[in-house]
Amino acid sequence: MPSVSAARPQSAGEIARWKPMFGKLLSSFDGALALQLPDGSVSCFGHAGTAQAEPQFTLRLRDPQVLRTLLLGRDPLRFADAYFRGALDVDGDIFAALRLKDHLHSLRLTLPDRLRVALRLLGSAPGRHAPPRQPGRREANTVRSHSRLENRAAIAFHYDLSNDFYALWLDQAMVYSCAYFEQPGMTLEQAQRAKLDHICRKLQLKPGEQFLDVGCGWGALVLHAAQHYGVQAHGITLSEHQFAMARARIRSAGLESRVTVALQDYRDLAGAACFDKIASVGMFEHVGLKNLPQYFGTVRRLLRPQGLFLNHGITHTEEGWGEALSSLFINRYVFPDGELDTVSNIQRAMERAQLEIVDLEGLRPHYALTLREWVRRLDLQHAAALQHVTESTYRVWRLYMAASALEFESGELGVYQILSAPRGHAVQGLPLNRRYMYPAGA
Repeated sequence: MPSVSAARPQSAGEIARWKPMFGKLLSSFDGALALQLPDGSVSCFGHAGTAQAEPQFTLRLRDPQVLRTLLLGRDPLRFADAYFRGALDVDGDIFAALRLKDHLHSLRLTLPDRLRVALRLLGSAPGRHAPPRQPGRREANTVRSHSRLENRAAIAFHYDLSNDFYALWLDQAMVYSCAYFEQPGMTLEQAQRAKLDHICRKLQLKPGEQFLDVGCGWGALVLHAAQHYGVQAHGITLSEHQFAMARARIRSAGLESRVTVALQDYRDLAGAACFDKIASVGMFEHVGLKNLPQYFGTVRRLLRPQGLFLNHGITHTEEGWGEALSSLFINRYVFPDGELDTVSNIQRAMERAQLEIVDLEGLRPHYALTLREWVRRLDLQHAAALQHVTESTYRVWRLYMAASALEFESGELGVYQILSAPRGHAVQGLPLNRRYMYPAGA
């Protein structure tokens, strides 16, 4: 990100009061950082403070009040908010900067130190050098019941941001879910196409079959399945922007007779035993944990007796969806209706809906690679992104994707493809080994 010019200089005495406390706070950081205070002065900490390494990133404090967050509260959510509103800039490696979250959380300042910090900061005029607040900072309305109205509003909050914004950093097919890097050195475009093929092969899609994509996004999977596997495909989404683009892409491909999309809630899908194969990719995370029985029950009702259902989605290491920092951050700034659970609980909900688990595959490393590539592409398109969203929104997406990449790498988040079939019906035509899931020679 481009650097921001320093604020009006403060007195040398004022700066001198702060620096010893920053030494206490940051000198033990297991990384290399530079800190620029509001007067423009720069100090190095961690490995960079020992002259053994160049700073991996620079924190630029533009508002003295951010010091209270850093030195007193050390609340990472307030730290993120300061970044979104422009009181703090992060230049350089944002992945390295995010390691500060765990570092600050682990520190324990003594009560005398905290009192000294408070007294020193009292001498700083609040907001004296504060930058103008970033316009357009978005916070979501709380989702409580996951009603149709709440879910539609939550989807609009995230997905109806701007199709042009997403197109800047997604692949050409606009696949907004974990890619599948089946070969080293794959581009994002190649890995996303490989993911679409991986899903279609797992489902054993055949010409003429009726295929449903629950949460079809911008239409990548329904288009791919129709073009390359010959199915009759139908997709549903709650996003008006995605719906409009998916319909335009279907018309452009000349597939109106074989691919349809609808602006529809999954709960409003009518009929029974309507589809041979069903997929849901990156959608069930929006359903709400208490609605999983209805969600999987709907899939079971729509699926033909010899059919297959593939659920691709993110899971968490902890059961339920509590008040952890990551959940508060996601629900406030990114996915208002997002709720995650363990993969075992998800499978249990599927089994209770009379769906037999046929295959399970974890793709956690693939999502970490996907997110790092999205962040890289977003950073390269910073100026272009500001033609479609505010600087604050750009920062939210940059931070959320970088933080998510680290959570997938650490194992806090997982992503699984769960293949299932209606219980009590023989799975016809499904091979006895998994070789059919992979291209010849892989």
